[in-house]
Amino acid sequence: MTLQAIIDWDDAYANSAHIADGDRWPEAWVEPARRWREACGTRAMLDLPYGDAPRNRYDLFLPEGTPRGLVVFIHGGYWLALDKSYWSHLSRGPLARGFAVAMPSYTLCPETPISGISREVGAAITAAAARIEGPILITGHSAGGHLAARMVSATSPLPREVAARVVHTVPISALADLRPLMRTEMNDTLHIDDAEAAGESPALLAPLAGARVTCWMGADERPEFRRQSALLANIWSGLGAAAALFEEPGRHHFNVIDGLEDPDHPLTRTLLGE
Repeated sequence: MTLQAIIDWDDAYANSAHIADGDRWPEAWVEPARRWREACGTRAMLDLPYGDAPRNRYDLFLPEGTPRGLVVFIHGGYWLALDKSYWSHLSRGPLARGFAVAMPSYTLCPETPISGISREVGAAITAAAARIEGPILITGHSAGGHLAARMVSATSPLPREVAARVVHTVPISALADLRPLMRTEMNDTLHIDDAEAAGESPALLAPLAGARVTCWMGADERPEFRRQSALLANIWSGLGAAAALFEEPGRHHFNVIDGLEDPDHPLTRTLLGE
């Protein structure tokens, strides 16, 4: 990967403009997600509370039979947009493999800072873990990839007994270092400052002892997203985590998550350790 000096930081973190028909996302996910919730019927437990804020809700999808464990998918949207309803169909792959899947929403910036979102996601995982026994596997996309990695950093908001159950984390197209985002126009709303970046950037934090992390990205991602994924895998490997990096050919920022729909796709099998 060739690294060049960045002149336009907003463009560096823009995805739609650099993908053919990129403006069709995120709406392209709405109908597949709705159809899947409908198909799951009573195996989709929707809008379960995990806190008092309006967006402190998660959906829990149950497999046939006793769950083998719990997968948590954390949505992206630059901590500024979207909610759990866009991604329901991505539970399909893990469900077919016998895992329950939790998908939380969380309060968005600027109503809460990113540190507040981290605490909410920790509370959501804790609530789901109280319902589902067994190992926990965490994944998330983009800003959700940041939050997934944040859950297994040394200052994780997860209670010790819940963190001990996390056996694998797969941040997808993750934002691991928040400092570059301070140079974007988004930061007028995100309000990331030096302290927030230091405390909430997984790449600036140590991993939990024994953490196993696979950083997943598309080969056609924007250079900054590829750099950020590689950065996290590199640093955490050097700090003792079982860290790996996988670049999926032919995938860009929006379709890199599609593999979770397929129980036999490498992304699903990697997440589940199969």
